[in-house]
Amino acid sequence: MTRQLRISPLLPCILASSILIGLAGAASAASHAKPHAAAHKAKKAAASTAPEMTTDASGQSVPVLENKAWVLMDFNTGQLLASSNPDEPLPPASLTKMMTSYLVEQGLKSGKLKPDEMVTMSESAWCRGGKDGDSCMFVPLNEKASLMDMLRGVVIASGNDASKALAEHVGGSEAGFVTLMNAEAAKLGMTKTHFANAAGLPDPNNKASAKDLAVLAAAIIRNSAEYYPIYAEREFTYNKIKQGNRNALLYTDSTVDGLKTGHTEDAGYCLTASSKRNGMRLISVIMNANSKQARADQTRVLFNWGYANFEEATPAQAGVALANAKVVYGVAPEVAAGIAQPWTLVIPKGQGAAVKTEVSLNPGLEAPIAKGAVIGKVVAVANGKQLGEMPIVALADVERAGFFLRIKQRIAGWFSK
Repeated sequence: MTRQLRISPLLPCILASSILIGLAGAASAASHAKPHAAAHKAKKAAASTAPEMTTDASGQSVPVLENKAWVLMDFNTGQLLASSNPDEPLPPASLTKMMTSYLVEQGLKSGKLKPDEMVTMSESAWCRGGKDGDSCMFVPLNEKASLMDMLRGVVIASGNDASKALAEHVGGSEAGFVTLMNAEAAKLGMTKTHFANAAGLPDPNNKASAKDLAVLAAAIIRNSAEYYPIYAEREFTYNKIKQGNRNALLYTDSTVDGLKTGHTEDAGYCLTASSKRNGMRLISVIMNANSKQARADQTRVLFNWGYANFEEATPAQAGVALANAKVVYGVAPEVAAGIAQPWTLVIPKGQGAAVKTEVSLNPGLEAPIAKGAVIGKVVAVANGKQLGEMPIVALADVERAGFFLRIKQRIAGWFSK
């Protein structure tokens, strides 16, 4: 006898409900899994962009950057806030062009060069269609362009052709211009630098240190102020060819306003940049990074670290008396002493209130003393550490007393001993 399996009429409903509940649970799990995954991904990305830090010889925590050399320098003081291999001569690639543009700018400033004078694109300077990765302004062979267009061709388009043409125009030949480049480097104190050409093309004798390039950048900003805005221009069009500035930070950081990129196989990816935030200007140099992105990212790290960890302080005001110096044989017995020039220091953030000054005056000052004569020094200290010093000068003239007044002072001096 066979038995028939009896199926409850509720079973299909139960099965359907179970399936729906399962699907809903899976859908719910999936919908919640995406935000968690996105958050994990964002966290991982954030961690990857956080700079690795190390401690330098002074105990300061500084960024670790994957390149051959770098510096971060304060513009106002020339103080190196941090660095790695700052004095090692390395191939600078197109960072060389900063000296080329600087010499042209100084020629314009002195009046030896005119903005509208025409510069010829010779065959030796001409760029043959950008072959072999040449960066070019693309002035046609034997044609002329204005000196200001050529300058933009160097600074913005990083044109090797414009650099060579300007070198020949200013120096008579590229070799003659290179002599001027090296003379100016010596004048600026760029002791670890030697230029071999005007464009930064590979040459074993074309070397510069990161610190020297920061010094050059500061000279451009300070001494070529009228022309410095060119370094912030994002594009340049010549002969209907528009080229963008290769400094990526100009497009992403409004505080960055220069200066120059460079790249060759030997030099790697290089970038000299400057940023100004809340009145404080910093200059960074990156040499031999692995990519365009790396040189930009490393520069951002340096600027953010610098502004987060340092501030400017003014230990003393120029022209304000810090002490009174005793003077013998003068029409006045003493003279006000102070600093002659503005004095700014860069200090760790938050230590401004701790900065004190200690004045040391030269003994035995004898009239006559001219206003501005150095008569001592003032040292700035904070928490027992010396931060810097400046010469103390006489803030007024002190004439030599007459014969009888000097005799009187000498006798008074005997009885005061």
